[in-house]
Amino acid sequence: MRQMYCFPLIQGIGAKAAPTVVKGDNICRGQLLAYIEEGKMGCPIYSSVFGIVKEVSENEIVIDADEKQEATYIKLTETEPLKLIQKAGIIGLGGAGFPTYVKLSGKFQGEGTVIINAAECEPILEHNIRAIEENPKQLLRGLEIAMDITGAKRGIIAIKEIHEKAITKLKEALGESEQKEKIRVTLLPNMYPMGEERAVIRETLGKLLSVTSLPLEADAIVINAETACRIQEAVDLKKPLIDKNMTVAGKIKGCEKENIIKVLMDVPIGKSVGSILDEQGGCREGYGEIIMGGPFTGKRTEPDKPVVKTTGGLIVTECFPKGPEKIGLLVCACGADEKRLREIAESLGSSVVGVESCKQAIPVKNTLKCENPGKCPGQVQKIMKLKKAGAQAVLISNCTDCSNTVMSCAPKLGLPVYHCTDQANRAVNIKLIRKIH
Repeated sequence: MRQMYCFPLIQGIGAKAAPTVVKGDNICRGQLLAYIEEGKMGCPIYSSVFGIVKEVSENEIVIDADEKQEATYIKLTETEPLKLIQKAGIIGLGGAGFPTYVKLSGKFQGEGTVIINAAECEPILEHNIRAIEENPKQLLRGLEIAMDITGAKRGIIAIKEIHEKAITKLKEALGESEQKEKIRVTLLPNMYPMGEERAVIRETLGKLLSVTSLPLEADAIVINAETACRIQEAVDLKKPLIDKNMTVAGKIKGCEKENIIKVLMDVPIGKSVGSILDEQGGCREGYGEIIMGGPFTGKRTEPDKPVVKTTGGLIVTECFPKGPEKIGLLVCACGADEKRLREIAESLGSSVVGVESCKQAIPVKNTLKCENPGKCPGQVQKIMKLKKAGAQAVLISNCTDCSNTVMSCAPKLGLPVYHCTDQANRAVNIKLIRKIH
């Protein structure tokens, strides 16, 4: 059965890519669909399938994919590692999608450290850890390439201490590496948001950056684990970024008991959410929503939307319960923003009567940044303000520690607590984010 693959012309941070194809063109896997004009920052887009261009619009390219597909692809022609990374269209695959070549374009003036963020920060998501367990040498090779490009003298792989198998595999692979004296594995506590960039730097280098500081101020660069693996593919295999690892989880037919969370490797970018879920069994009747991303920071999506470069998860959540008539929102810089919380409140059938931000959330360029990610000073005053505004319950997007402090006061004030991750976590039968025990 033929499928339509959709390729948005903006994927990540930067300029819109300009199409190089027209309707009716025959397309090969790995063929350039849209390029970034000289002097602009952004990422080119490549086809992940063989097929025919069905549509070229202002914002996307649609390909009618051939029924029979092959794993082969058109290889990149550049020879310099940094140029290969740029031409491959590699971006940060664990966050906003900042172009990786820009991060790596400057040489360190001091010793310099490249940090691989392998925290797998969000609950439910497992694809980064699975990739490390299955092929740790690929991650190490990606790190070594990044160190060589930037002139970094040190490399660090930051990973949560609970991932024992992946840690063992990494250390075994590191023991065989020629760079083993320069690279170390640092263990992170099992708390959210240990994968936040400044939290990773704090835990690995002992430096707490300000909310407006970049990692370079700590003489460091932070790269997502899958990004490092795709760097290896671009440089060693001349492969553009056309496939994506992801976690698929929740209320999916056939996954009612043991296999509630699945890891899919090398899903072609542009494939529709609905087709991916259908191939895994399809959504069970009576689900709440489909989240693209993780429970904390993911966004609601629809079956006809495409997988993009930054897609890390597809979660089919549990149904929303009936919420209170009036609810207050406590927005955390590390979790769902106000818009997302309002969306959840509407699904609960609740009217928002008050909005407060976490005590440590600082406005920075139309977003919020946490002063010290994962370490909370207490939220009593914020909860009391929401109570005074008429809230009968609170809906929060707080990190592990902040949620713990909310639970120390909200119930005592007669306010039930809802969390932005609840319906995703319920769908896979894992513990709700509440009080730390």
